[in-house]
Amino acid sequence: MMLAIKEAASDMSPYVRKTAAHAIPKLYSLDSDQKDQLIEVIEKLLADKTTLVAGSVVMAFEEVCPERIDLIHKNYRKLCNLLIDVEEWGQVVIISMLTRYARTQFLSPTQNESLLEENPEKAFYGSEDDEAKGPGSEEAATTALPARKPYVMDPDHRLLLRNTKPLLQSRSAAVVMAVAQLYFHLAPKAEVGVIAKALVRLLRSHSEVQYVVLQNVATMSIKRRGMFEPYLKSFYIRSTDPTQIKILKLEVLTNLANETNIPTVLREFQTYIRSMDKDFVAATIQAIGRCATNIGRVRDTCLNGLVQLLSNRDELVVAESVVVIKKLLQMQPAQHGEIIKHLAKLTDNIQVPMARASILWLIGEYCEHVPKIAPDVLRKMAKSFTAEEDIVKLQVINLAAKLYLTNSKQTKLLTQYVLSLAKYDQNYDIRDRARFTRQLIVPSEQGGALSRHAKKLFLAPKPAPVLESSFKDRDHFQLGSLSHLLNAKATGYQELPDWPEEAPDPSVRNVEVPEWTKCSNREKRKEKEKPFYSDSEGESGPTESADSDPGSESTSDSKSSDQSGSEESSSESESEDQEEEKGRSSESEQSEEEGGKRKMKKRKKVAKGQGDSSSSDEGSGSSSSSSESERTSETEGEQVEPASWRKKTLPSGKSAPVAKEISLLDLEDFTPPSVQPVSPSTIVSTSLATDLEGLTLTDSPLVPSLLSPASGVGRQELLHRAAGEGLAVDYTFSRQPFPGDAHMVSVHIHFSNSSDTPIKGLHVGTPKLPAGISIQEFPEIESLAPGESVTAVMGINFCDSTQAANFQLCTQTRQFYVSIQPPVGELMAPVFMSENEFKKEQGKLTGMSEVTEKLTLPDTCRSDHIVVQKVTTIANLGRVPCGASDEYRFAGRTLTSGSLVLLTLDARPTGAAQLTINSEKMVIGTMLVKDVVQALTQ
Repeated sequence: MMLAIKEAASDMSPYVRKTAAHAIPKLYSLDSDQKDQLIEVIEKLLADKTTLVAGSVVMAFEEVCPERIDLIHKNYRKLCNLLIDVEEWGQVVIISMLTRYARTQFLSPTQNESLLEENPEKAFYGSEDDEAKGPGSEEAATTALPARKPYVMDPDHRLLLRNTKPLLQSRSAAVVMAVAQLYFHLAPKAEVGVIAKALVRLLRSHSEVQYVVLQNVATMSIKRRGMFEPYLKSFYIRSTDPTQIKILKLEVLTNLANETNIPTVLREFQTYIRSMDKDFVAATIQAIGRCATNIGRVRDTCLNGLVQLLSNRDELVVAESVVVIKKLLQMQPAQHGEIIKHLAKLTDNIQVPMARASILWLIGEYCEHVPKIAPDVLRKMAKSFTAEEDIVKLQVINLAAKLYLTNSKQTKLLTQYVLSLAKYDQNYDIRDRARFTRQLIVPSEQGGALSRHAKKLFLAPKPAPVLESSFKDRDHFQLGSLSHLLNAKATGYQELPDWPEEAPDPSVRNVEVPEWTKCSNREKRKEKEKPFYSDSEGESGPTESADSDPGSESTSDSKSSDQSGSEESSSESESEDQEEEKGRSSESEQSEEEGGKRKMKKRKKVAKGQGDSSSSDEGSGSSSSSSESERTSETEGEQVEPASWRKKTLPSGKSAPVAKEISLLDLEDFTPPSVQPVSPSTIVSTSLATDLEGLTLTDSPLVPSLLSPASGVGRQELLHRAAGEGLAVDYTFSRQPFPGDAHMVSVHIHFSNSSDTPIKGLHVGTPKLPAGISIQEFPEIESLAPGESVTAVMGINFCDSTQAANFQLCTQTRQFYVSIQPPVGELMAPVFMSENEFKKEQGKLTGMSEVTEKLTLPDTCRSDHIVVQKVTTIANLGRVPCGASDEYRFAGRTLTSGSLVLLTLDARPTGAAQLTINSEKMVIGTMLVKDVVQALTQ
């Protein structure tokens, strides 16, 4: 089982890797001794950049090794960036895990706010007393506050909050709840309010969802009341709500009540008291009592309303009112003697034990306010003592003891009678209480020491009870968890860590990325002098319409991100676009005579067409041979100019000489049979690095000629001049090393201004890049005059994937959304190696790292030169020497990871051939096979 999981974790399909992640906790539950090996697999899968795998592997991490927080450090930023594209249940798990992670790695954003809350007057407004004491006391008050450094939020903390905020719009209630708890536990006080609207939206969902959301809102509203006050009406109770929903909404309304909105809340409560749901009515009465306790100015109003409820027909309503009134009267007993008298009269009618016990306690506690009524109540209770409930009997004994101590003349005999009845009661608690009370209040012959203090014991002033919410202490549980719902620690619950006193080292989350370095003038000049072929026909990834709407652009981003876990899907669409490009290039493969005619035409046009602006090529909308050679000659003529990242081409009346070796590579103008053999001395290497790799000590001229001389794909349109309001933009993959970062693909961007006005401030705007892809922008082009052309160089690290790099081309007045998607062949650089080295490396890359495809070569593609040219045009690979005449070998490395890509073509004289690609990047191998087969069979 372990071997199967390890193999599946390395599978090329993200669905298989996702299934492997699901199997990890199951194997762990069967055999916990495998934990160390499973952690290795989890660590490998955590580095997976596929959204399909992220949620499943985090779930496995939570179940197997939640304490290994060190595994998350390097993947923290990746998880934050992938979060919005992960499936919903994966989002819930990741957010919960990141909440606990953030509580251990970042400082509390409310640490300074808590100090102000503890000393609000001293720290904020200042009180009148402090002002009267003078400046000396002010200094003392200032020093009383502990000195703390000003809080600065960690960028990674901000990244988490920023990337989870859009998920508040999720269709999944679980995701919204997860983000809400994250903000409640991690966000600064000023930012927590954004979750209120999303939670209120969930109250329109099913009753089960409402129940969970209201449980969490009730907890939040205790500490963050102002967050939900604007949505007070959303918590009004409907007659169709289930009882448990009604009670929770009551809880929230009570928490939100303040001096401003209390009249509205009390009117709502008056309506609720008329409900037929008795449990709900009882909860409403308790809520009124809490409002009266918390808001002093409405205490009398609430008390009078509760007294009116004492005449209600429903005994349960009356009983609940009595219990609440008892608690309220303890706050101001001297002012409410009439209410106590009214309650005393209810002892004949109320039969609910708790209510009768509350009335008796009130009469006994405040018997000095009703000196005439209290003895009569004791008389009635003595008559029915044996029939009362135990809780009532205990209060009768207390009443008798208190009256004996305050009015023994009238109540002495009644007290002795009650104590005698209690002495023989069936309940041992009552018998014990009677025996204790008799010894305490009735003096014996010896005269116990406690008897002298009996009055202090029974009639001591008691503090008024504080009516608090049952949700007050629930916030120590993580919101949204089962433990919070039950208010008890459930099995498997992980405590929410406390904030650290000092922030841990943030560098543990840094991932090693090459730093950008600016090229010196000398390096730029060398780069300038390297020839590149901007117009060789080849393949290009599709570009996005430049004038597209930003909304539609983001929509396409979200759609593509859903499939980002499977790179195979991108290869299919890429192949379709490449078929269209190949269709255009295949028209050039005509007869030898036709190629000769086109060659003569081209030479004539070059001689007289150099004076025209390069924008005329865009104006005509054609890709004719004259415009192609015009661009080629312009590029060739500028290689002696001072070094710069962009090259300007001004209209000129002089024609530049055309190099024959350049025109020989123009596939659109010359058919393969007409190409003359090229000597090794005329071959132009694709880069300085490949030239150096080809050097040997032998006299054989074979080695230099093996490196790929072909340029890659030709110019592709990035922005049409109509969409760009006169600005036309093309791009080419130059196959030259990008200065400063060898992992980047060098892309030449060609700007042409075909409008009548200068275009100013050309630069790259905010890029919208998938995870892992980065861009090195070209320097801003200050001004582009009418008819002027400019070439700039930018670097893109595609991270060994064919995902498009989306960014904005900006001018001073407009923004154009554009996209560059590379063919898979442009993601690598050629490598020279001997035949033995090739075979040795190929032997290491077998099994799943090998892709084989059979094909039939057409008659026009059976010569060595044509085969080599087509392969090196489609893929930036270098040819490897081979002893067999019918076998071709090519080698290269991917730019980002440096993984070897080995291509072998075994061709037979009959045309049958077998293509084999070996690479540990299985997706790249699969896509490259399709592209090469398509190029060779056309």
